[in-house]
Amino acid sequence: MKNTKIALAVIMFTAGVILTGCQSSAKKVENAENKVEEAKGNVMEAEQDLYNVQQDSITEYQKFKYESEERINSLDKSIAELKTRLASEKKKKDAKFEMELAKLEQKNSELRTKLNNYKDEGQDKWVSFKNEFTRDFDKLGKAFKDLTVKNVK
Repeated sequence: MKNTKIALAVIMFTAGVILTGCQSSAKKVENAENKVEEAKGNVMEAEQDLYNVQQDSITEYQKFKYESEERINSLDKSIAELKTRLASEKKKKDAKFEMELAKLEQKNSELRTKLNNYKDEGQDKWVSFKNEFTRDFDKLGKAFKDLTVKNVK
């Protein structure tokens, strides 16, 4: 009798677990549809975030390009003014100075080409390009300033 009560209790417990653990097909489909809708919403948010990042990157590049072109043009103008001033002066021309000035003009032209030929290859490459370009241009500006200071002395 005791064994029968234990067996009956085990069977009822097992049946209860099975019945509460099972979901109907309709409930499973509904849960799956909810998960799909949630995933679609996440994908749409991710796509919007990506679009915003791309737009910010494009805007940042355009701003950087504009500012860099202005700096390059300014240096071109300074080089041209220096050449004009040297041509108008009656003193003996320094070949070494003119060669250094031509090198700076060439480097400035190379930087302009580098800026114009840049293709977007991702955020990491953009940051690397921007840092390298800025460093190169700063070195060029310093070299021009040093050259003009040496010439004045």
